[in-house]
Amino acid sequence: MLKLPGLTDPHVHVREPGATHKEDWDTVTQAALAGGVTTILAMPNTKPPIFDEATLNLALDAAKAKARCDYGQYLGAGPDNSDVAASLAPQAAGLKMYLDSTFGELRLDDMTLWMPHFQKFPKSAPMVMHSESRTLAAAILFSAIYDHPVHIAHVSLKEEILLIKAAKEKGIKVTCEVCPHHLFMLSGAPNEERGKRKEGRMEVRPRLATQEDVDSLWANLDVIDCFATDHAPHTLAEKDGDNPPPGFPGLETMLPLLLTAIDLGRLTLDDLITKLHTNPKRIFNLPDQPETWVEVDENAVFEIRAADQFTRCGWTPFEGWKVKGRVCKVVLRGATVFHDGKILANPGFGRNIRK
Repeated sequence: MLKLPGLTDPHVHVREPGATHKEDWDTVTQAALAGGVTTILAMPNTKPPIFDEATLNLALDAAKAKARCDYGQYLGAGPDNSDVAASLAPQAAGLKMYLDSTFGELRLDDMTLWMPHFQKFPKSAPMVMHSESRTLAAAILFSAIYDHPVHIAHVSLKEEILLIKAAKEKGIKVTCEVCPHHLFMLSGAPNEERGKRKEGRMEVRPRLATQEDVDSLWANLDVIDCFATDHAPHTLAEKDGDNPPPGFPGLETMLPLLLTAIDLGRLTLDDLITKLHTNPKRIFNLPDQPETWVEVDENAVFEIRAADQFTRCGWTPFEGWKVKGRVCKVVLRGATVFHDGKILANPGFGRNIRK
């Protein structure tokens, strides 16, 4: 058995409140444990979005009652909540800024709305950017101007990873994450080699990119600080509908995909531990999890099947992929919480990382 530390996924869409037919704190944390993840950080673009004390408490109360692994909840930056967000920073996983289009209370239409958040949110607290291409460049500029660390979510393009590399070389305080689907999947026809898929199921943001982009991510692994799933569950009825929402589930597939990459010589075990444990703990100021580890049968070969998963959404874009490395046991704070395909942690066992 391969023994790993408890893993962290800093980018998870729980869907509670507002869309629990897709996922909730109970099912998402079951999926996390089945994937070897002992801490998740939840995104704020729920219904309602998490942007003030009342909505933060709404999400944290649900998590306290249901979560089976440890957790944190992001606040969302809005056009007029910079004072409130800064005051709530000690209770939140960090501040999420949607610099591309989003909705409602989290919509930041122009860069003047970013400024108060960079000025007021504590520099010791994480700021995570949903930014693509040119807005990514703008986020890095703001980091340099305000001397405020930023973390760039779901980097997917060659131009993005090269810009982050250049920024790091200049001493700008930027870190970044990459999702497994942007490392292992391509836009367009090449994915058909993995089997026929309905087009709507491939909708994701950022979109799947080209071979050149994927190759650049692999060539710059040293620039990538974290792996993160951007676990974004939707039902098959929604994905196969006329207006399919973007997003993939990913909590249960991330570790076997990356372990397979290790087996193929594309990644090292040290890379995996650094990007799924050491760096997230440092970047997001996470507490220790004593007596916590993940046992993996690194020689187990199997096919990914949605029928075997715990996520409520009931499907995976990696259906039928052959992988090597199965999670057999997860121990969290001395308690066995997952063993041989069964969740053993009770709802509410998870702890708030900011308590």
